[in-house]
Amino acid sequence: MMANARLYSAGQVQALDQSTIAQGVPGFTLMMQAGRAALDEIVRRWPAARRLCILCGGGNNGGDGYVVAALARRQGLEVQLLALRAPDQLQGEAGEAVRFARESGVIIENWHQDVEIPVDTDVIVDALLGTGTRGEIRAPFDDAIACINRSSAPVVALDIPSGLNADTGALLGETVEAVLTVTFIARKFGLYTGQAPDVTGEIVLAPLAVAESTLSESDYVGELLEAARLQGTLPRRRPTTHKGHCGHLLVVGGQPGFGGSTIMSAETAARLGAGLVSLATASVHIPPALTRCPEMMVHEARNGLDLESLVDKATAVLIGPGLGQGAWGQGLMQTVMNAAGPRLVDADGLHLLAAGYAGERRDDWILTPHPGEAAMLLDCSVAEVQADRYQAALNLHRRYGGVIVLKGAGTLVIGGEGPEACFISPFSNPGMASGGMGDVLGGMIASLLVQGLSPLEAAASGVLIHGLAADDAAREHGERGLLASDLACYARRRANPGR
Repeated sequence: MMANARLYSAGQVQALDQSTIAQGVPGFTLMMQAGRAALDEIVRRWPAARRLCILCGGGNNGGDGYVVAALARRQGLEVQLLALRAPDQLQGEAGEAVRFARESGVIIENWHQDVEIPVDTDVIVDALLGTGTRGEIRAPFDDAIACINRSSAPVVALDIPSGLNADTGALLGETVEAVLTVTFIARKFGLYTGQAPDVTGEIVLAPLAVAESTLSESDYVGELLEAARLQGTLPRRRPTTHKGHCGHLLVVGGQPGFGGSTIMSAETAARLGAGLVSLATASVHIPPALTRCPEMMVHEARNGLDLESLVDKATAVLIGPGLGQGAWGQGLMQTVMNAAGPRLVDADGLHLLAAGYAGERRDDWILTPHPGEAAMLLDCSVAEVQADRYQAALNLHRRYGGVIVLKGAGTLVIGGEGPEACFISPFSNPGMASGGMGDVLGGMIASLLVQGLSPLEAAASGVLIHGLAADDAAREHGERGLLASDLACYARRRANPGR
């Protein structure tokens, strides 16, 4: 893992900043580097831009904005700087930035409620609030943020969009909607999950003068999944490999009328390389399953007794899609729960788990809830889950063990207390807002599990492939109308890196 793929809390980034200063790098040098990195990104993306509007608060985030203003003015750009904190009250590096801006010819205007950003502004720079913001956004910042969002000009956020919680990805109120976020020193955890994807736009990391060794030796929260990860984690196959070497997955579910979910799970698992895939489902779904994917072995599951021999033969079991929560689903769930071996529990299986096995804790299973299911498992509200997705996933792991995949934008994978067991996927798109996406994700993760990956690695790689495949499909055909069953062929390509 590269150190720049690590995700940090706001406090950990502040410690990195202080450590770098203690090593002899002046704080104002870091601020100058931040301002230069941001302006370079602005000029690269909008080379024709001539007029910037920069809104500055207090502290170092505001100081970064003053530096951007000074450098832009020195490059001959027109700059409107609106100050929400009296510039003469800024101290330390931020005070130096104010002096630098004035020396560079920047005229500082005080913000007031009647201010409107001129229509001829080419780019707006948000330097209002930094990563330390935790409470509700209050006046005058809420008005300034609303003013920014009313403008049609593109917005660049410095370090983090103002109004976004840097640790959780929750919105604290009115939040700047940026098209580009230039984040400094290290990646903040909250930029990649929760509601953050709605407001960050593209995220660019500017590490400044922080040494790689300082990053690699520091505390962090988790890791951002990267496409290159697949080169080193997916198992290589020898020339003599046969189907018995590639695992046998049993997919259980599909009460009458709900067979599509299990069929998609099973077919996707086969496409990702499981050696054998069996499907235990209601008899009515056997013909369509074999028509859709004749390579799978389909069995009628009348009750839990029909499952016993199938579970014994399987490397792992995926249970839940279309299972239902009635007597039929309960019987199948009981057989799977009584058996040994790894399993993935999803959808209705999670509801049955909460209802009948609340005290069950295992190290070899993977639970894949969406926020609503996570709230049900934790006996809390969806809003509470979304307010701090990391804590919700960690609480699920502490209660149930194993690996937790908390689905949604910025899908989280947590398999332990340490940062080496926490992953976020930055890959997804709004086209994934369609039925069955969770079912194919379960099939991908379970397929990798039976092929020999650990539960944590199977979950992380499966989530990564799922997001990449969806982005590939959307890039080729568009987001609207993207179906879960479209992902299998794209996922297969991603599961064969190097081709």
